[in-house]
Formats: sequence, C-alpha cells, structure tokens
Amino acid sequence: MVSTGIVRKLDELGRITLPIELRRSMGILDRAPLEIIVDDDRIVLKKYQPEDIFTGETDDLIEYHGLKVSKKSIEELAKIAGITK
Repeated sequence: MVSTGIVRKLDELGRITLPIELRRSMGILDRAPLEIIVDDDRIVLKKYQPEDIFTGETDDLIEYHGLKVSKKSIEELAKIAGITK
C-alpha cells in the first residue's frame, strides 16, 4: 500500500470525503458505489464491480436472490443438472 499523506477526519455521522484529485486519478465518479473491505486492522475502499459468485467474471450478469451469476455459469449449472437441450 502507498500512503497519500492525506488525513481526513470523520464527521458526526461517520463520513469522510475523498479528495477530488484522488477520485479523478482513480476514475471514481460522483455517487459511484464503493465496496468496503476489512483486512485485519485496515479499512479498504474499492471501486465496486459486481461479479459472478462462482467464477468472479463480470460479463453478462443476472441477479438472482440478490446475488450475481453470469449466463455462462447458469448454462454450465444447467448442463450439470441435466436440464439443457
């Protein structure tokens, strides 16, 4: 990890503001979803990218019960279950 030297305080609601220069350099647009990851004693913010729960692929996703599954995984699961043509 690389330190940016930027220090921000939380406001009374627990929010922080990411500097515009940092958002621009990382390609983070206004209102972009960020994933919050806890790693030991670190809090990591990551640009959110939905992915297939089985393979991690990001193409052709379908939401099922709040989870993302790619069409390719669905086709492979259908073959395994013996329900394809």
